[in-house]
Amino acid sequence: MKKPRYKASHSDAVVSREENSRRIARRAAAESIVLLENDGALPLQPCRIALYGAGAARTIKGGTGSGEVNSRHSVTIREGLENAGFAITTDAWLTRYDAYCAEKREEFRKNSDRSLPIGKSSAELINIMANAFRIPPGPPVTEEDITSSETDTCMYVICRQAGECADRDLKQYDFTLTEEETRNITACVQHYAKTILVINTGGSMDLSAVEGLGISAVLYYAQQGDEGGNALADIVTGAVTPSGALTDTWVRSYSDVPYGDGFGDLDGCPDDTEYREGIYVGYRYYDTFDVPVRYPFGYGLSYTRFAVSCSGASFTDTGIQVSFTVRNTGPMPGRKIVQVYAMCPSVRLKKEKKRLAGFAKTSLLAPGEAEELTVAIDHHTLASYDETIAAFVLEEGTYAICYGNHVSDTVAVCGVKYPETIILEQCMNICPCDAEFEELTHDRVFPADLAGLPVLEADPARIPRSVYRYERPKEIHSETVQKWLGRLTVRRKLALLAGTGYIGSRPWLYVPGAAAYTACFADEQICSLALCDGPAGLRLQRVSALTKNGTIKPMEMMMDFMNDWPAPLKRILCGNAEKDILLYQNATAFPTGTALAQTWNTTLLAEIGDAAGQEMEAFGCSIWLAPGMNIHRNPLCGRNYEYFSEDPLLTGKAAAAITRGVQKHAGCYVTLKHYACNNQETARAVTSANVKERALREIYLEGFRIAVTEADAHAVMTSYNKVNHVYTPNSYDLCTNVLRNEWNFHGVVMTDWMSTNKGLASRPLAYKAGNDLIMPGGPSVPRECRKAFIRGELSIEEIDLCAGRILELVYRSRVQNEFFPQMSAGSDLPE
Repeated sequence: MKKPRYKASHSDAVVSREENSRRIARRAAAESIVLLENDGALPLQPCRIALYGAGAARTIKGGTGSGEVNSRHSVTIREGLENAGFAITTDAWLTRYDAYCAEKREEFRKNSDRSLPIGKSSAELINIMANAFRIPPGPPVTEEDITSSETDTCMYVICRQAGECADRDLKQYDFTLTEEETRNITACVQHYAKTILVINTGGSMDLSAVEGLGISAVLYYAQQGDEGGNALADIVTGAVTPSGALTDTWVRSYSDVPYGDGFGDLDGCPDDTEYREGIYVGYRYYDTFDVPVRYPFGYGLSYTRFAVSCSGASFTDTGIQVSFTVRNTGPMPGRKIVQVYAMCPSVRLKKEKKRLAGFAKTSLLAPGEAEELTVAIDHHTLASYDETIAAFVLEEGTYAICYGNHVSDTVAVCGVKYPETIILEQCMNICPCDAEFEELTHDRVFPADLAGLPVLEADPARIPRSVYRYERPKEIHSETVQKWLGRLTVRRKLALLAGTGYIGSRPWLYVPGAAAYTACFADEQICSLALCDGPAGLRLQRVSALTKNGTIKPMEMMMDFMNDWPAPLKRILCGNAEKDILLYQNATAFPTGTALAQTWNTTLLAEIGDAAGQEMEAFGCSIWLAPGMNIHRNPLCGRNYEYFSEDPLLTGKAAAAITRGVQKHAGCYVTLKHYACNNQETARAVTSANVKERALREIYLEGFRIAVTEADAHAVMTSYNKVNHVYTPNSYDLCTNVLRNEWNFHGVVMTDWMSTNKGLASRPLAYKAGNDLIMPGGPSVPRECRKAFIRGELSIEEIDLCAGRILELVYRSRVQNEFFPQMSAGSDLPE
């Protein structure tokens, strides 16, 4: 057997690229940790400290499923504190916890379903990771633990881990504290002068059980990847002043979540979810309807103080820009997020009280130092969608532009007046909602006090407008791609439209741990592209074995749930370190999506993307299955940690920044996912998100629009679910009318893995809709679609349209140009 091509290293030595990625990851983690409470206990100089909680020494770096990253080492909170000079005085409790956790893991292994993924239904295969082990909360903190710790300072780390295939559970103390945790934290507050609570979770929690105890400080650590422990120590010691802010609202109780009783299987009907809240998602609901919350959207404390003043506003070609002067008036260096909100008049369309309209973040300001920031606000951001005329409109009236520390603490700084209602974008109605339900609405009026403030009056004639045309796209291909299309048979074109699966034809360049590959035709000099999972970093096989017969096997289980498979199976699957040649791919686990967004720093997020792009180049990955960017509609969604926010603008800007960072590396591509409305994991393969068009466009599609139009993302992944009872890969409205005709997207649309298996979305209909690539593919896909072609259900024009887009990605990929550089120079294909 021919030796496979690979870029994995024969050495496990740390290289400069890895060191650089970890430095960036540490900066991002420190900027994203949110200080929620502080009575002056922080910052704290290194000292003796009692450390408790499940996340103390087993800190969770990220969620389960596709978001796992097999990195060299993840710094725990304990390690980070010790690296900073703290002396941990609770070894006995931490050792007891290790034994307790090991015992619970063994119980889980014995009692869980360890059957192999053979003969399972499509839905069972898709949800194979639903029953993953969850780290237990921990044993009691005893009086002896407290006495023997010999310190007046304590840190308690709560942790939870959710992820792909399963949502968080209200009944299993996933969203709330356990009784044992509550007793432990209470005991700590009663016996230590300082108790610092650290929340190591992928999403918000109900903290009502410890409300009013007198906890000294609360830090939302989120899930911070490889350098999280060091970053937390940077925050605790004051080496870095907290500057992160929440990208979600933290409610007092789950009962405050709008229509929360209809999420997942809470109402006993997970196959249909009615989005009754309409546009009032997250803070748009709590702010508009005056629902008290624990921590509002955009909230975050600092060790220093800032004075922020508006220094001017003016029109630009596409909207307005508002300038601010930010001065550090406090005692420590720090960064400040400038959050800008808009109050839009309700003329005919009812609006939320406020919406995020723009944001910016300062550089590191020394005490007394000032900086000028400009926040750009696009006309589209102020517009609302009118379903009756299928258009985004700027309704006549005055729009108040407000600055705020968070959404509940804002002040108007200027106004923008539109003298008439303007049709900004003329669209067509999409994704008709056939479910009968009434959306939430209101009759409230939200007057803004603009007295004495400047009000800019727009000239309607100077506002750019769009009228979209809806027709099947006509792609303009490069000369080489045109030749390929002319030479390839229908069989080969259809093979190109399906991935090679987990086990398939040998890829041109093997990337151990890749999720799948595109097809490879060596005689036509068409390389395969490796698609690698994300979005918290590249999910690859860290250590692999090259066997004597030329195959590459893992040396470690790829995902955590596989560690519970039977030992004999794992021995068969894995290589032999004594006989085989070991290969190494040390990818970096970056902070998770929610954590990254909490930086509110798009420049830093572009650096994260750049670092990920460098790793893609190093390992031979062409397509990164990231960023994840679904809206946090409900705090129980198991994959919220992968996604950025409950707000579409912040989501889109974060995704666009990461996209720009990755795609500055020529031939490396991102994949925006999961398009669209993948807002629950329960029954994700069959559920229908029933949502009306205005909410769909303003909330759930808007982030994707920003990432496509502002950053030219080259790939999009459709979701498992249906939108209004149509599977997303089969939705011509989503895949073509919106994505291509409105947003001018020219890249590849792919399915999520196995989403077109038996009984799910249709493969031929996916191609007809504009979903180009079925993943992970396999030989059954082209066979089925060739039969559809023969029956006349799939035309050659439709096949060529999809194949041409994939070939363009191949032609411009780094792998293709490395192996066939002459083709990028425009030379002819071999005869």
